[in-house]
Amino acid sequence: MTFRASGAAGDAPGEAGRGADVRPDAAEGGLEATGPGRVGSLTGVRALAAILVVLTHAAYTTGKYTHGYAGLVYSRMEIGVPIFFVLSGFLLFGPWVRATASAREAPSVRRYAWHRVRRIMPAYVVTVLVAYAIYHFRHAGPNPGHTWEGLLRNLTLTQIYTDHYWITFLHQGLTQMWSLAVEAAFYVALPLLAYLLLVVLCRRQWRPGLLLGGLAALTLITPAWLVLVHVTHFLPDGAKLWLPTYLAWFVGGMLLAVLREMRVRAYALVCIPLALVCYLIASTPLTGAPTTSPSELREGIAKAVFYAVISTLIVAPLALGDRGLFARAMASRPMVFLGEISYEIFLIHLVTMELVMVEILHFPIYTGSTFWLFVATMVVTVPLAWVLHRFTRVRS
Repeated sequence: MTFRASGAAGDAPGEAGRGADVRPDAAEGGLEATGPGRVGSLTGVRALAAILVVLTHAAYTTGKYTHGYAGLVYSRMEIGVPIFFVLSGFLLFGPWVRATASAREAPSVRRYAWHRVRRIMPAYVVTVLVAYAIYHFRHAGPNPGHTWEGLLRNLTLTQIYTDHYWITFLHQGLTQMWSLAVEAAFYVALPLLAYLLLVVLCRRQWRPGLLLGGLAALTLITPAWLVLVHVTHFLPDGAKLWLPTYLAWFVGGMLLAVLREMRVRAYALVCIPLALVCYLIASTPLTGAPTTSPSELREGIAKAVFYAVISTLIVAPLALGDRGLFARAMASRPMVFLGEISYEIFLIHLVTMELVMVEILHFPIYTGSTFWLFVATMVVTVPLAWVLHRFTRVRS
C-alpha cells in the first residue's frame, strides 16, 4: 500500500552565531516565529520544509509518483520531514548542551514539557476536530480512522502504536500526523537522552569528543531497529513508524548543537551542493519505492542514512553561522512569514488539498497538474494557516 509521507514539526532556533538565545520555550515542534534573539534563516528553512511536504503530496495526489525517475524525485520531497526533525534535535538539545558547556544548571524538564505541550497541541486539536467534522459529511473514500477510537487515538498522537495502523486509524485528512506522533515521542525521550549523554556518559563535564561518540552510538539505533522490524514479526506493523526508525534524523540536529558549542562553521557553498547530489542519488530505487516505509531492509537503511545526511547538510549552514546567500534567502521576509506558520500549513494542507482538488480544480484522483494543485493548495492553505496560528499560538 502506498502511503503518503508528510511533514512533521521540527523546532525553532535562536540568533545565529555564538551566544544566540535558542530557547526551548520559544520553539515548537517545527515552527517558531522570529524575533529578538531568534534566527530568521532557521525560521525560513521551516518554510522550505513545509513547501516540500505540500509538493510531495500534490505529486502523490495527481499520480506523479509512478512516472519513473521524476516520480521518485517528487516522492523524495518528503525530505521536509527529516528537515523538521533535524531542527528539533538542534533546537531542543541545544539548551542541555550549552548548560553543560558553560557549567550551568540543566534546563527544567517540567518547564520544557509544558512548553512542548502548549506549543503543538492547541492547533493540532483544532485541526483534528475540524477534519473529523468535515469528513463526517463528505464521501471522500474509506476513512478507517473515522471512529470514536480513531478520534481518541489521533487526538492523543497514539495512532501509530497499533497493528494494522493503515486500516484502523489512518484518517484521510490526517495521514501526515504519523510524523507528529514521532515528534512527540522524541519530545518525551529527549530529557532521558540528554541525561544519558551528558550526565551518565560525560559526567556533567564538557567533553565534546566523548559526546560526539555517544551521538554516533545513538545513531546506530536506527539501523538496529530497522533490522528488528524487518526480520521479526512480534511487533505491530505500526512499529515501522516509531521513533527509533527516525532517531538518526533527530541525532543529526543534536550533532549540530554540539558542533555549534565547539565553534565549528559550515558553509552553504559546500553543504547545499552535497545535499543536492545526495538527494539525486536518493531519488533512485536505491532507497526504495515512493512509500513511507520501504519494504526491503537495505532500502530502509539506505533511505534513513541518505535522509539524515541530506537534512543535516541543509540545516548545518544555518545552525553553524553561515551568513551567505542561502542564509539570506531563508531569512527573507516571505520565507520567514511562511516559516512562522509552517506548522499550521503542515497540519491543514491535506484537508485543503483534497477540497481544492475536488471542489475548485475538479481533478479526478491521480490526474491533473501537480503545479496547479500545489499553487491552489497554498493559496487556500496559507491564509487559513495564518488564522489558525493567530488564534492558537503561544503568547508570552
